[in-house]
Amino acid sequence: MKAVVINRFGGPEVLEIEDVPTPQPGPEEVLVHVRSTALNRADLLQRQGRYAAPPGVAQNIPGLEFAGEVAELGTNTQRWHKGDRVMGIVGGGAHAEFVTTHQDAVCVVPPNLDWPAAGAVPEVFITAFDALQQAGFKAGENVLIHAVGSGVGLSATQLVKALGGRAFGTSRTPDKIERAKPFGLESGYAVPEPGALAGLSAFAKSATGGGFDVVLDLNGGPYFAASLEAMALRGRIILIGGVAGGKTEIDLYQILGKRLHIIGTVLRARSLEEKIEITAAFAKQVVPLLADGTIQPVIDSVFPLAQIQDAHRRLESNETFGKVVLTM
Repeated sequence: MKAVVINRFGGPEVLEIEDVPTPQPGPEEVLVHVRSTALNRADLLQRQGRYAAPPGVAQNIPGLEFAGEVAELGTNTQRWHKGDRVMGIVGGGAHAEFVTTHQDAVCVVPPNLDWPAAGAVPEVFITAFDALQQAGFKAGENVLIHAVGSGVGLSATQLVKALGGRAFGTSRTPDKIERAKPFGLESGYAVPEPGALAGLSAFAKSATGGGFDVVLDLNGGPYFAASLEAMALRGRIILIGGVAGGKTEIDLYQILGKRLHIIGTVLRARSLEEKIEITAAFAKQVVPLLADGTIQPVIDSVFPLAQIQDAHRRLESNETFGKVVLTM
């Protein structure tokens, strides 16, 4: 099969398309013929040598999500049939024509989604849904989403609205805030540079009256510190990523006085059992919303696998709105 291979670390130019052995499914696994997949920040970091794949998965083939057809069944696999349309997340190896995964770690692709759309779903919608679950999000709550124009940001925005909450967001450009409003964003706060975060607390008060109940922080760094001042009493901050930096200076008394909950989360390195659990919850609660059109994947651009270097450059530009998708 053909796959994206990282033979050395560096810029997009190090990525190569090579012929590699097709993986074989274990007793409780399925072999999926990948029709589409997508890029995530983790793929960029792995290419740079800054984020190794977890043990037990392909170390030099990136790719954390896929959509495709079941091609082969393991000897003990009974849940699926050949030709079934499925999607899911893996620790790596999805930027290839075939991928193997446990039969319970995939869910059905709704019939209304074509392959590019399906490939844009798993990582961002599962991440957003899982974060809201961990935060104990409830209908009626105010949620701030940093990097609202990202794939996870737009997925979270739609889920918050669909589940009865109010979604607010930040972005480095006002344009992305405006573009996010048709997907359920009530209003947003532009942060052209970190110093502009000083006004986030005032925005929170004007937008909500008392601060945000939940913050989904995909940026980290100074965004995390600024979020503390923008929180409501007993608010919850879910730290999902650190593209704006892994360190920041915070006021601990903000956490103490407001009785805040700080939760860190990561999806890629979770155990198989945990991934099966969140995939089952996602299939039950989110896939029906995709199937009836309540929520939808947002695609920035689509590249054939052969143009993987261009796809990486597009994601690295920070100009994307939604997902960068790869098709086979």
